[in-house]
Amino acid sequence: MSPTRRRRSAGQQAGATTEAETFDLVIAANRLPVDKVVLDDGTVEWQRSPGGLVTAMESVMAGREGAWVGWTGQPGDEADAPFHNEGIYLRPVALTADEIAAYYEGFSNDTLWPIYHDVIVPATFHRAWWSAYEAVNRRFADAVCEVAAPGAVVWIHDYQLQLVPALVRAQRQDVRIGWFNHIPFPPVELFAQLPWRKRVLAGLLGADFLGFQRVADAKNFVRACRQLGGWQTKGQNVVVADPPREHRIVRAAAVPISIDTQGLAELANRPETRARARELRASLGNPEVLMLGVDRLDYTKGIRHRLKAYEELLDDGQIAPPDVTFVQIATPSRERVEAYRQLREEVELTVGRINGNHSVIGAPAVHYIHHGYPREEMVALFLAADVMVVTPLRDGMNLVAKEYVASRTDYGGALVLSEFTGAYHELHQAFVCNPHDIEGLKNAMLHAIQTPADQKRRIMRALRRRVMAHDVQRWAARFLADLTGTS
Repeated sequence: MSPTRRRRSAGQQAGATTEAETFDLVIAANRLPVDKVVLDDGTVEWQRSPGGLVTAMESVMAGREGAWVGWTGQPGDEADAPFHNEGIYLRPVALTADEIAAYYEGFSNDTLWPIYHDVIVPATFHRAWWSAYEAVNRRFADAVCEVAAPGAVVWIHDYQLQLVPALVRAQRQDVRIGWFNHIPFPPVELFAQLPWRKRVLAGLLGADFLGFQRVADAKNFVRACRQLGGWQTKGQNVVVADPPREHRIVRAAAVPISIDTQGLAELANRPETRARARELRASLGNPEVLMLGVDRLDYTKGIRHRLKAYEELLDDGQIAPPDVTFVQIATPSRERVEAYRQLREEVELTVGRINGNHSVIGAPAVHYIHHGYPREEMVALFLAADVMVVTPLRDGMNLVAKEYVASRTDYGGALVLSEFTGAYHELHQAFVCNPHDIEGLKNAMLHAIQTPADQKRRIMRALRRRVMAHDVQRWAARFLADLTGTS
């Protein structure tokens, strides 16, 4: 498919006052793939955003002429004017400070996120948050319709925009609509807690095709439609009454996301990246074993569980600095949400206790870093790490696990992986653990450390075969083929 750009007169879009550019491919996500940065002299620059979705979609959009609808990440009453950045037409959507608090921090991340992640923390329900969620989803839908050419393919992303598919369909019967969920979709028993459950399902059923990370997620959605919404279902299809047609079939299926494996492998093979990996190990005292965790600071990531397991290994005397050290990178996340503030305090207290009890001069037991790193530095860290510890309590996919594997072009390293990640279903040869089982997690970490190097190389080779064969381009091509009916 080769999306094209067109121009449409103002009269073709209600409320438009200027000529608008339209595209045959439109991406809609909560955030634009860039951040707005205002320099000291008042100049505005747009810099690439971090995050799994942006990383995944960046390579998908490369070479495709399309539009991306999203929020800039900063509050404002009026949207910035649309603009082009690295070949993508960006259509900003404005959110006020109150809407950010209610739609994003509130309904998306304090209501939906807990329910979709096994209610690890209790969900909060406020009708005002739901009203804001509806209003913002409607604004996104209007922006999508503005930039979508006749017959366009519209690809909507993630849990923040679950009402957009039906809102777009109400305005534009001519477009093909897909939606992809980057997080788990919960069992019906948990989803049933949501007071607006049927309205969320109806919003999603505006799509032609719904993509999920795991087969279980797609089945959970279909089951929710049948049991909570009363829709007729057959296999992975949901039958929707859709006047003026008698009915419409909506398909839900697993299309697990991946990464730009070739780009990471090329970066890992650069001499400067390998030199930086050696520098990092040297700066950490050249330990015999360097363990690494890289996560957003989120209660779903199991950071406290892995630190508990590591602490007990230290207490038991099975490992000790300076021979073994742990680097935990915890990127700041949703710091105005109470559960996240509390998590940060607990993690930092745990790190302080571990270091107080087990560090030696010049060799901390844990190096804790509360900020992100650029891609080049992360790949160097992946190459430096002997053991990558990925222990989410629930995760839609976990791209960090795949990034670590893709970066190990030397076939070195070992991956400790939670069975509650979507990645587990593809990378089951890893050192698998149940992060709720601290004793089992300790054993998995020790096993990853102690397994002979030749055996670990065989495991890494198998992991890399899977990741390299199923990259982000293959994921996007499969999703778009399922959406457009060309698969």
